Amino acid sequence: MVRDFALPPRCPGCGVVVEGDHRFCLDCWQRLDFLPDGGCSACGSPMGGLEGLTCGACLASPPAYDGVQAAVAYDEIARGLALKLKYSGRTAMAEIIAAQLSRHVDSTAGGMLVPVPLHRWRIWRRGYNQSALIARALARRTGAELSIDALDRVKPTPALRGLGREARAKAVRGAFHVPAPRAPLLAGRTIWLVDDVHTSGATANACASALKKAGAARVVLLCWARVLAEEY
Repeated sequence: MVRDFALPPRCPGCGVVVEGDHRFCLDCWQRLDFLPDGGCSACGSPMGGLEGLTCGACLASPPAYDGVQAAVAYDEIARGLALKLKYSGRTAMAEIIAAQLSRHVDSTAGGMLVPVPLHRWRIWRRGYNQSALIARALARRTGAELSIDALDRVKPTPALRGLGREARAKAVRGAFHVPAPRAPLLAGRTIWLVDDVHTSGATANACASALKKAGAARVVLLCWARVLAEEY
């Protein structure tokens, strides 16, 4: 097509021309740190190939969510992709992220995709919710049920970047709520909570608490990248 010559597909990592849309160049692909399945039974943190065990942090303070499935570790390339989606209007990044997360979604299992919501003021400023874009792309790829409005952010929260673990948890406490008309959709179901980056787990924990209070049976976080414990 003429468009392919005028606007050839480019690697989302470094920008070089690649063979097709939503593909990385070989160098960026090899530099991405893809995370294996398994790890801690509660938070999904890598545990050297061990499965079915719970890490010390989760034993001391069990999270409200029931696992984390992240595509990659948070590094330079993963960070760049997340920032392009979140702040630069590069909404096609959501399709790339969904392509790497789709293997974790079983559309026959009766679960539901629910994005981590933004407060309305932030949506007005940004124009979109990056987590909702990822969730929509995942629903298109997998056929899984999607509810964009099953969870509300009922109070604005400060940017969590730079805050410690306890400060993050305090900042998002009480920030999320399931609207009463949406609660029957969640009852007894597994919820795939969709976000872009997983850091301390404060946001996921607050969301999972609200979802379970409304009747959800399990909440599993799906995210593009996670900050590994030793890097946090």
